[in-house]
Amino acid sequence: MKRSWFVWLVLSTIWGSTWLAIKIGLADLPPITFAGVRFLIAAVPLVAIMAWRRAPLPRVRSDWTLLLVSALLTFTLNYGLIFWGEIYISSGLSAILYCTLPLFGQVFAHRRLPAERMTPRKVGGALLGIAGVALIFGHELNVEGTLGLLGCAAVVLAAAVTAYAGVMVKEKGGHLDPVTITTTQIVIGFIPLVALGLVLDGNPLHLHWTARSIAAVTYLAIVGSATTFVLLYWLFRHMPVTQTQLIPLSSTLLAVLLGAAVLGETLSWRTAVGGAAILAGLVVAVRPGRLPKPA
Repeated sequence: MKRSWFVWLVLSTIWGSTWLAIKIGLADLPPITFAGVRFLIAAVPLVAIMAWRRAPLPRVRSDWTLLLVSALLTFTLNYGLIFWGEIYISSGLSAILYCTLPLFGQVFAHRRLPAERMTPRKVGGALLGIAGVALIFGHELNVEGTLGLLGCAAVVLAAAVTAYAGVMVKEKGGHLDPVTITTTQIVIGFIPLVALGLVLDGNPLHLHWTARSIAAVTYLAIVGSATTFVLLYWLFRHMPVTQTQLIPLSSTLLAVLLGAAVLGETLSWRTAVGGAAILAGLVVAVRPGRLPKPA
């Protein structure tokens, strides 16, 4: 169990740092192509590892269906919706809305995973964490026009489909190797993103590639994608999926702190109080035990 929580903390830390890398990369690259190239590069070492291990591909049609659907949800639709939504809403509002993921995860897990029933404690902890994120980014809550509302809906939908895909993999993919899951999903998922990027942004070789954008996309590919998703699917085997899906709350807090440390972004009382609420929500959501029954 201690090893599971260590991996949970590693994932929180890495995904907290990916927001910073995305900010750096988006200064030079358009979002859809950026996402597509990220996963294209991530696929290279994963395919090489599978070939070196001579890892067998799934042979059952149901496994391929699971990987296909979860890949399109987790990579293509999720990242496509987030990047599109952030064109019309602030990154802070996007962070708040995406942190609804653990709530969606609890709903889906309640229906599909008998061992992970929704409880008032879990819901309350997730809501407290979301409230903390909302407090930190409270100054970025403005939504302008219909496109702003659609941008909000896109990010919420991204959170929902990602939560659903995670529950699917937990329910039906426990027998699959984490490297196989990650490799297959990334290979399937990057193809539509790259194709859409070619249509919207043109030849990626003609984009404004700089040393910092190359460093950002490489870090996101190798560390923030290839490594993290293997760890995530390993974690699905060893921890309730509703606990793994709390990671966006902690990674958002870490992203704010890294933004202050590296980019000089301002911290305020909102950060301190909101951060305390996030940590309290995580403790409440994962605390063992049951609430007392009413008399």
